[in-house]
Amino acid sequence: MPVFSSYPLFFFLVFLFIYVRFSTCEINPIVSFDQNYYNSWGFQHFYPTNNGTEVRLLIDQYSGSGFMSHHTYGSGLFAMKIKIPKKDSLGIITTLYLTSLQNNEPFGNHYEVDFEFLGSHGMPYTLQTNVFANDSGGREERVNLWFDPTADFHTYQLLWNKHHIVFYVDKIPIRVFENNTRIGVSYPSQAMSIVGSLWSDTTWASHGQPINWTEAPFVAYFQGFDINGCLENINVNTDHSECNSIDSTRYWWNGPRYMILDYTQNLIYQNVRRKHLTYSYCDDRGYLHPECQIKT
Repeated sequence: MPVFSSYPLFFFLVFLFIYVRFSTCEINPIVSFDQNYYNSWGFQHFYPTNNGTEVRLLIDQYSGSGFMSHHTYGSGLFAMKIKIPKKDSLGIITTLYLTSLQNNEPFGNHYEVDFEFLGSHGMPYTLQTNVFANDSGGREERVNLWFDPTADFHTYQLLWNKHHIVFYVDKIPIRVFENNTRIGVSYPSQAMSIVGSLWSDTTWASHGQPINWTEAPFVAYFQGFDINGCLENINVNTDHSECNSIDSTRYWWNGPRYMILDYTQNLIYQNVRRKHLTYSYCDDRGYLHPECQIKT
């Protein structure tokens, strides 16, 4: 289903081309994986290719794999190109996310911003997003992607600044999580790492159905390892002020262009939400979250 099926096709093709051509940042394809990331687990299921400009994560019934950034960041516009596994992949999860948990740290209340691509028997494929705000999450939303994410690479971006968190798919905003600390909503304010992984789940991700391991190994592909982020040491107490600076051209993702969705972005965003959103925590457990009471 096209994003703009309810409008004249020609005008929206022009509209979308102009928006995508001139919005957000471009990914530098020649930055090698080792420059900014390392393989953090599943070492036998991790394969760098193309002189380190692409990595492949494999999963079978024995192990998946994952990677993490060398450094932590206090704000930024983080992007990666991903192609998720083909085949009958129900229960296989490909992820790209920011997290304040460090490698091998026990799971608990923390900050996290998630892309989770849920495997399927076929089209449509579901992309789940989530936000952990010094808690255990519970802010899931799901959209059905309007393309086949197994057929080619697509660009996924996470904008995080002091104003909001925006999730982009091919530069199209699909979710916005505003900074609503003024009404008591916690907001990610601790340095976070960038993580990619390939893992499995036989409860919520597969609806209790077994994974078809006869299709293994499942393979996810990642490209684009440059990072547009403000370096911040997670182990040092900081007021976060430098990474939130709006005056520095060095941290351009904090500037006026990224404080709010403009008219064009908001129009596209509302169309995506209306046509492709299949689940929101606000419709399910909104009474637990003050931000769900704010009308947008």
